[in-house]
Amino acid sequence: MGFVKGLKCRECGREYSVDPVYVCEFCFGPLEVVYDYDGIGKVLTREMIASRPHNLWRYRELLPIDGEPTCGLDSGFTPLVRADKLAAHLGMKKLYIKDDTVTHPTLSFKDRVVAVALSKAREFGFNTVACASTGNLAHSVSAHGAAGGFKRFIFIPATLERSKIVASLVYQPNLIAVDGNYDDVNRLCSEVANKYRWAFVNINIRPFYAEGSKTQGYEMVEQLGWRVPDVIVVPCASGSLLTKIWKSFKEMKDIGLIDRLDTKVFSAQATGCSPIVTALKDNVDVIKPVKPDTIAKSLAIGNPADGYYATQVIRESGGFGEDVSDMEIIEAIKLLARTEGIFAETAGGVTLASAMKLIESGHIDRDALTVLSITGNGLKTKEAVMGHTGEPWHIDPNLKSFEATLKKIESH
Repeated sequence: MGFVKGLKCRECGREYSVDPVYVCEFCFGPLEVVYDYDGIGKVLTREMIASRPHNLWRYRELLPIDGEPTCGLDSGFTPLVRADKLAAHLGMKKLYIKDDTVTHPTLSFKDRVVAVALSKAREFGFNTVACASTGNLAHSVSAHGAAGGFKRFIFIPATLERSKIVASLVYQPNLIAVDGNYDDVNRLCSEVANKYRWAFVNINIRPFYAEGSKTQGYEMVEQLGWRVPDVIVVPCASGSLLTKIWKSFKEMKDIGLIDRLDTKVFSAQATGCSPIVTALKDNVDVIKPVKPDTIAKSLAIGNPADGYYATQVIRESGGFGEDVSDMEIIEAIKLLARTEGIFAETAGGVTLASAMKLIESGHIDRDALTVLSITGNGLKTKEAVMGHTGEPWHIDPNLKSFEATLKKIESH
C-alpha cells in the first residue's frame, strides 16, 4: 500500500487528489506529491531498506506509487565512488562521485525518474507515454517504454547531437524533431498534452516523475553510512534534481533515518545557459530566461521550471552556485576520466568544473565531505571532446616499429 496523501500546490498550498495533473488551477503554481510521513516512519527502517534488492525501489514507501513497481526494476543504486586521486589533485580530503553514468538501462539519472513516471502512468491506465527532451530523457522513455509495452512519442530539438538521436531511434519510438530549442519543444508538448490522453512524463505526470530524483539522495545517504554529505554539487537544467535531492535529505531526517541535516547545496551550470546561477550571483529571486548557447545540451533549459525553488534550497542550505565555459567543461571531463576512470557527459564536466571554481573561491571547504552528482555517461556526448583528446600512436606491424615508438612515448 502506498503512503501518498495527495498533491499540493507549492505556491498557494491548495490540495488535490492523486491524478495526472501538474499545475494549480487557481494560482498556476506547480503541484508536488505529499506523503504520510508519520505512517512511513512507523514502518521504514534502515534494516528493511538494506534487506531489499539493489535498485531504486528499495525506498518505495517514499515514492508515489500505490502498488508494486512495474518499470525500472534494475534501475538505480549506482556506485558512490571515493575519488581519492581527484581529491588529491584538487587538495580535498573527502571527495565522492555519485556515478549515474552507469544507471540502467540508458546510462543517465533520467532512468530513475522515468521508472517512477511509467510505473505511475500504468497505475493511471495510460497506454501511451511521451516527453520533451534534450536527449537523456528521450533515451530513457524510449527504452523503459519499450520494455513496458507502451506506445511512445518523443519530442526533441532538431539540433541535438546525432549520437543522441540514434540512441533514441534504436528503441523505435515515434521520434519528433522540432525546429527550435528545448523551451520551444516544451511549449509544444504542453499543447499536445492538453489535447491527447498521453502520459507526458515531464508535463502531466511531472509531480510523480520528479520524485524519482530523490532516490539519488537516498542512495548517497545510505552509502555514506546513513549520514548526509557536508557538501553536494548538482548540475542544474530545470533545477528539479537539486530540489529533490534536498527533499530526500529532509524526508530521511523527518522519518528518523538520519539524525542531522547540515548539507550545503551548490548549483552547477554552463555559462551559456546559467539562469539559476545568475540569480544567485545577482541575489535576486526572479529567474530571467536565457537563450541557451553551450555544448552542455542536456542542461540547456533557458527557462527552468524549478529554477526559483532551486535558488531557495541553495540559500536555505547556505550553498551557492557557479557557471563554467565550454572549454572548462571539456577539461573537467578529461580530468575526471584521467583521475577516476569515469567518462561523464557534458553535464558531468559542468559539475566538476563548477566545483573546482567553488573550491578555489573558498565557497567549498577543502575539508568538507563533498559529493559531486555526475548524471550521465560520456558516450552520449563524444562530440564534445572530439578534437580535444590525444591521438593514437601509429606503428608498423613489427616489434622494431613498436620499440621505436615506445622510446618516443617514454621520452614524453
